[in-house]
Amino acid sequence: MTRVHLTGPRLALREVEPEDADALLAVYGDPEATRHLSFEPRTPEQVQAIVDRSITSASDTPRTEYCLAITRRGEHRLIGYARLATEPQQAATIGFALHPAEWGRGLGTEIVHLLCELGFRTLRLHRIWAARSPLNEASARTLLRAGMTEDGRIRDHVFVRGAWRDSITYSILEHEWAPLVGIATEGHPPPAASPDANREQDEVSR
Repeated sequence: MTRVHLTGPRLALREVEPEDADALLAVYGDPEATRHLSFEPRTPEQVQAIVDRSITSASDTPRTEYCLAITRRGEHRLIGYARLATEPQQAATIGFALHPAEWGRGLGTEIVHLLCELGFRTLRLHRIWAARSPLNEASARTLLRAGMTEDGRIRDHVFVRGAWRDSITYSILEHEWAPLVGIATEGHPPPAASPDANREQDEVSR
């Protein structure tokens, strides 16, 4: 198994570990953290099942699902959960959730860049896409800042909280992605700075 470990200017993505269950429950069990997600707050048993599945999927051959812990750079404690799931035609879907205490700091854009680093640079994908709740305007800003393009709306895409809900979709192609300065995959140095990359980093920092 090739373990995933990516670092950015402020965050890192690593493999999920058994000890992450309590920290993940603080995210997935929180009504505010899951307000715009495709499911209601999870129970401790459901979160434990997610942790177990995340660890098991990391050993699959071929690996089609990358369920990763989000941490602050240089720290180990999980503050969020990110997922990349591959699809046919060199594509993947991504998603993530952060603890509400971490909201409002522009971290979501960096997470999207880290997932794109995994998808485009490591897995050699051609297209990555994501979906959001129509009410989640913060997610819209995050995805656009990361360079994604709004594609459209999937009607009645998710059944949650007793009702059907649409999703707004976004995508980015390999040639459209501009790597964020300071991102590195374990065993690979970060890309050299370029004028375009520096502008992207400035936009994320604001």
